[in-house]
Amino acid sequence: MSNNHVPPPLNAKNILKIDVKELKVGMYVSKLDRPWLESSFLFQGFELKKEADIKEVQKQCVFVYIDIDKQSKSIKLDLTLGNWKDKNKTPKRTSSFKEEFSYAKSVFHETSDTVKGFMEDISLGRAINVEIAKKAVAECVQSIIKSPDALMWLTQLKNRDEYTAQHSMNVCILSIALGRQINLPEEYLEEVGLCGMMHDMGKMKIPLEILNKPGRFTDEEFAIMNSHTTFGWKMLMEQKGMPGSVIDTAYTHHERLDGKGYPRGLTGEKIPLLVRIVTIADMYDAIASDRVYKKGKTHLDAIKIMDQARGTQLDSKLVIKFIESLGIYPTGSIVEMTNGEVAVVIESHTTKKLKPKITMLLNEDKKRVKPRLVDLSKMDLDSSGNNYQIKRIIRSDEYDIDMALLYRMGATTVKH
Repeated sequence: MSNNHVPPPLNAKNILKIDVKELKVGMYVSKLDRPWLESSFLFQGFELKKEADIKEVQKQCVFVYIDIDKQSKSIKLDLTLGNWKDKNKTPKRTSSFKEEFSYAKSVFHETSDTVKGFMEDISLGRAINVEIAKKAVAECVQSIIKSPDALMWLTQLKNRDEYTAQHSMNVCILSIALGRQINLPEEYLEEVGLCGMMHDMGKMKIPLEILNKPGRFTDEEFAIMNSHTTFGWKMLMEQKGMPGSVIDTAYTHHERLDGKGYPRGLTGEKIPLLVRIVTIADMYDAIASDRVYKKGKTHLDAIKIMDQARGTQLDSKLVIKFIESLGIYPTGSIVEMTNGEVAVVIESHTTKKLKPKITMLLNEDKKRVKPRLVDLSKMDLDSSGNNYQIKRIIRSDEYDIDMALLYRMGATTVKH
């Protein structure tokens, strides 16, 4: 097992690490997780022509590297959105925001604590309990399947001083939401959620003075920061029961379709589907979150940046689906109405995208009012007898609105 902790060569753009449980007939095995001489295989590199070949590899290896360029043309790897039957239908909710929020709140806080615990474990050199991680992600999946708005609202409870842990939690949730939007089977939603949760664990090996630096990185610091993908690859490789796709996502989530990412400069279809999903969720949350060195963008500004990266850095179809999953006015957005009142978005409407449910927070003079629920999809009128309409999304600090305080006050559960 001497090759366990050696990542693929930097110039190996056609090589993909894969768990042996994910092998399929037609794949071309180019490298094992051990020296060839320690195996029973006659050739250094071979195509898996039948199920018996796969079983033999599974007997001797935990993971292998496959050569994408040499694989059978008939094989369907889960590398592009085209491999999934996209019905262009928004998945149906099975519960309302109000019904789901209590459960989602419990799931969110328990899972957040779990993520923080994992990061502490890594910092102290302890192993991650993969089964606990899978269970936590499975609960997130169930909540998002029922009503994604509930957990999505909770991603707005951000604290820049806990950015790394909260970011991992948010990327987990956003990745599941995108997976749901493209109708991924439930088992893959759990897998992509785990990929999102673990994608940045390598940052626990980055010195804090670099990780939390408020200013611009030097070239040397930038190189150290970028090494978190390799640290994550090595660290997750050591965790018992960690799926290969999760390890690969930690190593690959900064790759870009145009080959300008790192650490290997992968291009196009050589970046797996689950990695593409996490990359989009990762970029969005990073843009929209406050950091020690910058303020986060509003939702509309963030998706504008994402849209500009479509087709070059990011998968174009997936970006569109991601925007669909969030909506024009995502839950947790602070919005200003055309009459000057200010509200927080509580729940999106499945068909009337511009008419979500909102809770009124400030009057026309920007004075605080008793929170009141307004359903924009219905004929709710303001004090002047005009229909309520959203004018723009604003940052919460524009009118000194504290999202954590709103949450504690129960602004998500007020009655009409």
